[in-house]
Amino acid sequence: MSSLAWIDFDEAERQRAQRIMALFQERESRDELGLGAIRDSIADHLFPGTSTIQTRLRYMLFVPWIFRTLERRDAPESQIRAEARALEIRLADALKAGGERNGIIGRDAGPRLQRLPSSVYWAGLGTWGIRLFVGSVDSYFTSLRSTKRSRPPAEGEDVASGSGFPDFWSQSLPPAPKDLLECAVFRLTAEEAQFLVDRLVASQPGALLTWLARKNLAAECDYIWTHPHLAEFPEGARRLVRHAEIFSHVMHGAALLYNLTLSELRAQDDWVADYRERIQTWAAELDLTGIRAWSLDDFWHSVEHPAHSIRPTAKRFVTQWLGLVTENIAQIDTSEVARQIVEERERRLKASQSRYLNRAVLDRWTGASGADRLTFRWGQAKSHLRDLAHAE
Repeated sequence: MSSLAWIDFDEAERQRAQRIMALFQERESRDELGLGAIRDSIADHLFPGTSTIQTRLRYMLFVPWIFRTLERRDAPESQIRAEARALEIRLADALKAGGERNGIIGRDAGPRLQRLPSSVYWAGLGTWGIRLFVGSVDSYFTSLRSTKRSRPPAEGEDVASGSGFPDFWSQSLPPAPKDLLECAVFRLTAEEAQFLVDRLVASQPGALLTWLARKNLAAECDYIWTHPHLAEFPEGARRLVRHAEIFSHVMHGAALLYNLTLSELRAQDDWVADYRERIQTWAAELDLTGIRAWSLDDFWHSVEHPAHSIRPTAKRFVTQWLGLVTENIAQIDTSEVARQIVEERERRLKASQSRYLNRAVLDRWTGASGADRLTFRWGQAKSHLRDLAHAE
């Protein structure tokens, strides 16, 4: 079994390693063919601040509420950290007491919880301008001690109330319910929902997520490009959604072929039959006219994002696959060229852990790796929009 370990990495490297390991547990984050930077660039343009491990929107408030209760505590840093962890775990019990069943982080893990809500939502809190502190969760706790030593209370700041420092969190953050850690629910109040929309408008004015939140346009479609109000989207967002649709559909075939070839190597006839059928369905549903008119140059320009670097090898793989799709889609499942570029891509990415090269790794394969269409975190965005729409 492969693993990641570190001895003397700094805190940033330790957190980076933890995020990498977490990706293996996230359904849409499985990146067998090295398309993750493209996928995440699109997702961060459309739905900034979301991640595949977020559950319910009110955690965007739960986390700062909990942390603010500790910011005036005069205690060692290690104790503050321990108390914060205990409170985050206690929140799961409060949500169960409030009648919630789904979306609770740590519902079953209890004290064994490894990924706390703060780690899941920390990046999103910063992206939405709810968290003003710049730095990691760990550096936040470190800064608490230094801030308390160096900064007197601001004029009018109620020290006894446990209010946080204005430069750590948005000053317009709604007040926490008094029984937050006794009985909590996911349903937002109207004031809380408006605060979140306002934060999106202020921090991400051009994002499709912001536009949908302002218009209160929640929808239960599977993909953003099947949204019933697609025709009303702003022009730039509509163009990016069209790019996302084509990219998702075209590259889905490469993922299916990858799974087909692995199924053949494993001699799993039922898996082979299933993937051949899925490839046939995929090919039949492709809009070849639209794909042939698709501008890759405009696509690469549209998906550029400062947080993601798309490697030339990834662009070359997409270009090669697109060429095969438009030239000979009918025989793509048997095409030696198509199989070769998929295999070469995976082998380059995985090296000694390639399933084509390492029999032990292949034997542990369970029959599906990245075999679903990319949705660019629409599932999480859809859930957040639903929570906004149901505020009362």
